[in-house]
Amino acid sequence: MKQLALLVSIISVCSANIIKDPKERYREGDRYFLFPGDGDGQLHLVDIKAPIENRFIKSSRNPSNNNYWLFTRSHPTKAQVLAYNDVNSIEKSDFSMNKTTVFLVHGWLGSGNNEMNKKLTEAFLENDDVNVIVFDWSELASRNYVTAKNSVVALGEGLGKFINWLVSLGASYDRMHLVGFSLGAHVVGNAGRNTESQVKRLTALDPAGPLWKDDANRLKKTDARYVEVIHTNTLMFGYMDPLGDADFYPNGGSFMPGCLMSVCSHSKGYEYMAISVKHNNLNANECNNLNDVRGNRCNGELYPMGNGDLNKSRSGIFRVNTK
Repeated sequence: MKQLALLVSIISVCSANIIKDPKERYREGDRYFLFPGDGDGQLHLVDIKAPIENRFIKSSRNPSNNNYWLFTRSHPTKAQVLAYNDVNSIEKSDFSMNKTTVFLVHGWLGSGNNEMNKKLTEAFLENDDVNVIVFDWSELASRNYVTAKNSVVALGEGLGKFINWLVSLGASYDRMHLVGFSLGAHVVGNAGRNTESQVKRLTALDPAGPLWKDDANRLKKTDARYVEVIHTNTLMFGYMDPLGDADFYPNGGSFMPGCLMSVCSHSKGYEYMAISVKHNNLNANECNNLNDVRGNRCNGELYPMGNGDLNKSRSGIFRVNTK
């Protein structure tokens, strides 16, 4: 009977969230809200009072407890596993110190094998002969949202230490690009911070919004030498305000063309990134402010959204309208 009562309660909360106005889907202070899983694309009920599993969080600070999967043009679909402090794992792999290295970081309930990582790995390898390292944190990502959210700082510390170790072996911060989606966007922010912000470029794809408004550990424009943010679902699951040097709001940043569900708009963050890396065809107009973004009144100078260029430098707020 207790299980039945719990199920009825969950259905009730989900229904309430589904029917209320999109602008009020999540508000700071809400105990319950819905958030999409990066692995399954489904909405999941979040209870902010769920227990935080600290034993899993603590272990992720140690870079040896996380997973680093290397993909190259020689091995585009089968990962070579790299291990922290194991020089042999580097020497026996296709990793090249002289190439650009792209790190990909998934979100909540995601994994190294999910759609986001597959699409972006394919795009970056098609565009250039680079090292792609997928940071798999699925063990923590499979826990409740509150545990996953609270693990971001520790995960960023672990990834940052791994990056610093690669640089100590001969890699260069000048040839590094960190890319994170949803909760993963805040992870790469913290990773960049742990390199003393020396990484050349960081791209955040629809950074998660719930529970981050007043959190000092969220993504910042000082986390790398250049920080770019692509916002695709600001009224539901993504962070609304500008966070980087350059903040892009395709189609206004809230609901994307062709999407009937908000989960789809959230996922467009990495889909647009993959398209831009392959074709570099998403040119955005600079905007004066967020009101102009929402009102589609941006007529400033064009600037490309996304792509794999490590030498991007312009700052500002931008909008591009996609088909």
